[in-house]
Amino acid sequence: MFKDQIGKLSNKVRNAVERGAVKKFAEAIGDLHPIYFDEETGRLSYYKNNIAPPTFPRVFDYGVIEGFNLPNKGLIHGEQTFHYERPLLVGEELYCYTKVKNYFEKKGSFGEMGFLVLENNGEDLEGKTIFSSTATIVISEAVRKVLTR
Repeated sequence: MFKDQIGKLSNKVRNAVERGAVKKFAEAIGDLHPIYFDEETGRLSYYKNNIAPPTFPRVFDYGVIEGFNLPNKGLIHGEQTFHYERPLLVGEELYCYTKVKNYFEKKGSFGEMGFLVLENNGEDLEGKTIFSSTATIVISEAVRKVLTR
């Protein structure tokens, strides 16, 4: 179903790690550690700045993969992992993009399930990797039938 998409990349999109967005995100996830929003704590930290929570990259824009269309409903978020070279610093800008890593199918008790593996990447403005995350999206048989119409 999506095997022909494996290896495709989105365009790179410039994103900002905005102070207000980081604070709202930390509040939303219930993690009020001062390293995320207290400027004095940030100045005194190892990075001399506030950092974003580890799952903050979920809010970034990762661009569009030409010809790759997923439905807006019926997908299941299977799992997600994050890998960091360093934390995201409040105030910095970065480029983000997505790569289709894999697609495979398995027979389950609810029919044929599709598993789409996407890799999101964030690079600094010089092109050095800051983070990557891998997400597995589960596509139920019912959604697969709609997509193949």
